[in-house]
Amino acid sequence: MRVVPQAAVIIATVIFRATVLRAQVLAPQNPSPMTEHTRAHGRITPTELAGTKRTFNGPLDKPVELFITAKSRSTHGLKLVVHFLGAPFIPEYAVSQLGADYAVAVVNIGSGSGIYDRTFSDPSAFDSLLSSIQREAATALSVTVSFRSITLSGFSAGHGAIRAILRDSVHFAHVNAVLLLDGMHTSYVPEGTVIEKGGTLDTYNLDAFVRFGRAAMRGEKRFVVTHSEIFPGTFASTTETTDYLALTLGAVRRPVLRWGPGGMQQLSDVRRGRFEILGFAGNTAPDHIDQFQGMPTFLRLLERR
Repeated sequence: MRVVPQAAVIIATVIFRATVLRAQVLAPQNPSPMTEHTRAHGRITPTELAGTKRTFNGPLDKPVELFITAKSRSTHGLKLVVHFLGAPFIPEYAVSQLGADYAVAVVNIGSGSGIYDRTFSDPSAFDSLLSSIQREAATALSVTVSFRSITLSGFSAGHGAIRAILRDSVHFAHVNAVLLLDGMHTSYVPEGTVIEKGGTLDTYNLDAFVRFGRAAMRGEKRFVVTHSEIFPGTFASTTETTDYLALTLGAVRRPVLRWGPGGMQQLSDVRRGRFEILGFAGNTAPDHIDQFQGMPTFLRLLERR
């Protein structure tokens, strides 16, 4: 009978446990768990905001909600935020915290990033949207309106509109800042094959963000990306895409431990120039919604960068 040394048994046990743990960590997760009881998941209570609201039909004949903060006069131009996907109150509340001369237009046109990308792949779609916002703001304020700055914000699948808009060189030049809230995704190549199984990221959907990140690092733009730890399994996670973005830009992800808005727990940070990635704990649906609820804090951070 062969006697196996105790050291060999211990090593084998460690390897086995590590293999099991690795399999658990990398197992596909689609959809994410719907409950989570570790973090607070604070929510902003909808209240009546001081300012002006208007609604008009925008892309795909869907309603666009326009909100102009109180005391806005547009003497030197409005600071416009165009937000894609999500209940209007959160973006409206976010700009209300920034003061006068801010306006936000909230665009919801469907499910999945594809419909946002396809809709704005034609540059005229964004041009038409800006013209409509300008017209409605001028009517609301009874003055001629121009835009001092343009910020694009997207939650989850809403990022698809932003990547499409930034592919156009004219729009890229005119956009001053971008905020992505747990929503920079792409496909795997081959489709549905995770990296652990030999897949790679389809970088086509990330190219515009890489270019915008480089411009932000040079101080020409402002770019803030937030993400959770959700692993969809069928397409690339925001952790994987932000890792790619940081690596491609030569930026280093630093471990941190600090509180975020509404009880969020920040675990990592990437900073280069006016470019920043904030990574947060959590792989559940409430953790995903936390990213949108944190928009007032993240938009304020973006405006300061």
